[in-house]
Amino acid sequence: MQRKFLAGTQPQQSACQAMKDKRCRWTRGKVLGGSSVLNTMLYIRGNRRDFDQWASFGNPGWSYEDVLPYFRKSEDQRNPYLARSKRYHGTGGLWTVQDAPYNTPLGPAFLQAGEEMGYDIVDVNGEQQTGFAFYQFNMRRGSRCSTAKSFLRPARLRKNLHVALFAHVTKVLTHPQTKRAIGVQFIRDGILQTVYATREVILSAGALASPHLLMLSGIGPADELQRVGIPLVYNAPGVGQNLQDHIAVGGLAFLIDYPISIVMKRLVNINTALRYAVTEDGPLTSSVGLEAVAFINTKYANSSDDWPDINFMLTSASVMSDGGSQVRIAHGLTDEFYNEVYSEINNRDVFGVFPMMLRPKSRGFIKLASKNPLRYPLLYHNYLTHPDDVNVLREGVKAAIAVGETQAMKRFGARFWSKKLPNCRHLPHFTDDYWDCAIRQYTMTIYHMSGTVKMGPPSDPWAVVDSQLRVYGVPGLRVIDASIMPTITNGNIHAPVVMIAEKGADMVKELWLDAAQYRAKRSGSDESEACNITEASAYITTERDSYTKGIS
Repeated sequence: MQRKFLAGTQPQQSACQAMKDKRCRWTRGKVLGGSSVLNTMLYIRGNRRDFDQWASFGNPGWSYEDVLPYFRKSEDQRNPYLARSKRYHGTGGLWTVQDAPYNTPLGPAFLQAGEEMGYDIVDVNGEQQTGFAFYQFNMRRGSRCSTAKSFLRPARLRKNLHVALFAHVTKVLTHPQTKRAIGVQFIRDGILQTVYATREVILSAGALASPHLLMLSGIGPADELQRVGIPLVYNAPGVGQNLQDHIAVGGLAFLIDYPISIVMKRLVNINTALRYAVTEDGPLTSSVGLEAVAFINTKYANSSDDWPDINFMLTSASVMSDGGSQVRIAHGLTDEFYNEVYSEINNRDVFGVFPMMLRPKSRGFIKLASKNPLRYPLLYHNYLTHPDDVNVLREGVKAAIAVGETQAMKRFGARFWSKKLPNCRHLPHFTDDYWDCAIRQYTMTIYHMSGTVKMGPPSDPWAVVDSQLRVYGVPGLRVIDASIMPTITNGNIHAPVVMIAEKGADMVKELWLDAAQYRAKRSGSDESEACNITEASAYITTERDSYTKGIS
């Protein structure tokens, strides 16, 4: 059974030119815990300005001060120094956050390089984001803390929890008159089955599958649904639009003279395996070599705002560190590109500094391939179609190369692997024109797809859900995942997605639980205000029954 969806984007000239068929490869988790089972486990919350901007768009309750308690709620911060900051960090939550169990000497050197460049060493999840820091990870005792392990496993014995494995949801069912969501259809063991909701339906399928499911259910752009023959339930032009992702420039490698990096053929041996089994640390706990992070400002950012526009990812490895056996395949690189650029340095000691653009202005979209729910939708990334994105990422590349020129990195003999990329040979090396070409070759997705079921006020023509995450025009239907982000956050999106889940869960509980009981539990008071859940449930049951009779 595959544990991931692997989909290729539609070929576009703007990016991913070094990939097979010019398609970026997007993978998503097909397993309990979703993509938290596949990702790099990095814990980055984003910038306070991200959430204040969400609120300014007309989404009350989503400012930084509003969402900060939900970040703290799930967190079990294991770094005692950071845990002292009770304003920014939580302890005792279900989701472990800890420092890396293993670092090479390159991590501390990277932080020293940041100080050489005039940046502070900071807690990037605290008061200030701009600066350099060691990564923190969702790990516990050397192994991954997925959302399934952290949140689902402790609740698995609850009587009101039922999980259907190997089930592929195909459609949200709606009442033909009221348009209310009353259940879902899904395929399991080759059989189409139906489950009904007594209160509401919640989609948490992610930024690719949630808009896909909405459109399959007749909720989306009317012309798009008509094109494939899906009856319209509600015309929502924003479904599948506003697609955003973080991209970086891959393959920026620096050769070094010391055997301290992650080289696969040196890593896989009985000693490292025993170390991992006995001490739960060592190089086998490394998350693809990721060690440290930086948030910096290019000339296009306002440095006084503490809203940086480039994120550096330091890795004690690169695409050639496994001899070209796995990473290049995962990234979809062509054999010709890889062999010409990297084969000479296969299995050499290197480190990588990958510049990631934080606030892209380019917007992609998702379309239906057909009304067959088992066919992947058509994915259009539109990377680098906005000129400002090209400018920012180009400056990010220049700054990444400057990191390798610092004395902190030079003491390892660091030197940039500067072999020209095949499609850019005609351009003078290290010029803006060359880098503008290069960033369109090895365009590396960070798998942060978001924004395709946008949260916004009714006045926003592209908004699909309101600030309570309820789908406009379809009562009884919510979306709670990365797709609701109006704009992508400054950094890895896993922590913001868990925050959205925590906040969304409170919204559901506040509506459907007895208000007095729920508020008493939270505040210790004995408020008497309550919502009549019995009456509401009876209303939905009546609608569900009438719908069932209508289709039988």
